[in-house]
Amino acid sequence: MPLIHTVAPESAEGQVKEIYTQIENAFGSIPNAMQIYSSSPALLARQWQQIGYYMQHPALGFNLLALMRMLISEVTHCEYCVGFNEAMLVNMGGLTMEQVVAAKKDPHAAPLSDKDKAMLLFVLKATTAAATVNQADIAALKALDWSDGDILDGLNHGAYMLAGDTIFNTLKLERDF
Repeated sequence: MPLIHTVAPESAEGQVKEIYTQIENAFGSIPNAMQIYSSSPALLARQWQQIGYYMQHPALGFNLLALMRMLISEVTHCEYCVGFNEAMLVNMGGLTMEQVVAAKKDPHAAPLSDKDKAMLLFVLKATTAAATVNQADIAALKALDWSDGDILDGLNHGAYMLAGDTIFNTLKLERDF
């Protein structure tokens, strides 16, 4: 049980109930990772909007985003997020567990295109050593046809993951998968 009260799906009302319905329609259930935001309906709405934005992102693909989340969560020791994204990569992204384990040991081994791997490595660098990012890092991404908007979106996704991991770890989110 998390350290704060959350709204169970069967008790949801108003905006929380509306968002829960959308989440259930999309995923088949309302994961604890979404229920944790239910104490603040506006924050829950923002979290759901953010997920929707990235689910439909024209350049940042499913496996790239899930690998970003999993590898960032490895660093922050968010067991919930590591496990959730591992499961997504295997069950929805088509990766084998061996590929997931290899990527965790060495992100350079992630089964991505060179373009996507460069974005992954950039976001990992930015979320672990932001002060070391420089113009050459950005130029390398642009040389692979990443736009400024894509670079910002990738970086935002990584930074947002740090925030989520902090919330989940602090409030003791329980695994539900």
